[in-house]
Amino acid sequence: MKLNIGENIKKLRKEKDITQEDLSEILGVSFQSVSRWENGTCYPDMELLPVLADFFKVTVDKLLGVDESIEKANVEKYLDRFQDAISHGRVYDCIDIAREGVAEYPNNYALLNKLMYALFLSGDEDGDIPEWKENMRKYDAEITALGERIMKYCPDQDIRLEATARLAFNHCEMGRRKIGRAIYETLPSAEQCREQQMWWSLTDDEKLPFTRERILRGYDILSAGMYSLLCYEMLPDEDLLKVFEKRLALDKLIYDGNKPDGNWGNARFHCNYARLYIRLGRLDEAIKQLKIAAKCAGSFDNRPDEYTISTLLLGDIAEKKEDFETSDSRSLKEIMRDKWLGDDDFDRIRNSNEFREITEALSK
Repeated sequence: MKLNIGENIKKLRKEKDITQEDLSEILGVSFQSVSRWENGTCYPDMELLPVLADFFKVTVDKLLGVDESIEKANVEKYLDRFQDAISHGRVYDCIDIAREGVAEYPNNYALLNKLMYALFLSGDEDGDIPEWKENMRKYDAEITALGERIMKYCPDQDIRLEATARLAFNHCEMGRRKIGRAIYETLPSAEQCREQQMWWSLTDDEKLPFTRERILRGYDILSAGMYSLLCYEMLPDEDLLKVFEKRLALDKLIYDGNKPDGNWGNARFHCNYARLYIRLGRLDEAIKQLKIAAKCAGSFDNRPDEYTISTLLLGDIAEKKEDFETSDSRSLKEIMRDKWLGDDDFDRIRNSNEFREITEALSK
């Protein structure tokens, strides 16, 4: 990609009616550096680009002389390739794609954010990446640098907040919990978020889809809270059983009793439900839940490329197979068979005929 940054700096400097010496003094660089930029001998350091753009009151893209429509189309191609790779758990392909995009468009924050995301996922212990611990250490500094850059300079609020939350998470994962918490505390509260505040500005036509979207986000938050109670076993087993039952009731309420089987979370939910039943000594119920989990895993692996869910509260929700993001390249049936069913809780039924039948079905 040919950059016209030198010509643009010269043009913008003259429009502002300042000399090369003036600009060098403002930026804290030598007069010779500004001269070399303008005659095309070299480019400014990457860290100076946002400063220059802010000084001249232009976008970084305009400063670079990039045709924004061409860049937008090309970036979308990178993002499509990235999404295809992440939907199949090809994390290293995601890193390569993001690096390729950033090499061509070094100041595109959508691509920088994807690179940060892919590097972070390469250290996910829940995927099928044997060297995930090494990746956590290997990419820690780069993830931090990308996150801090996006936080400081990205004009897109959604990208900036996403990167901020991920940066905080990375600090916590690397043992820097105080730093992570301090960053988390800079995020806006739920009371001040868009979903809470925008209602009064909406037209009549916008209110129904907005309200349904708000219900969906509320469901996501509530179900995630329940999942935390269950996943981290924060209550006694008898109380956890009630949480499982409440979660099923919530799904029935939101989805009119028709939540699709082909859902990763459904398979995990029923697998964990089975573990709890085993701990409570209710082995027949555990087997029933494992059969449901295996059915959900099979449905997930064979779900269509695109499908629509229709409910009273949520309306029509279109979902695509490639929207699912994972750090595991295995099928869900393989993950359930090789990982989830390896939990010690299943030792009490591991040698039963029903358990063997389930594992055999997951192998087909």
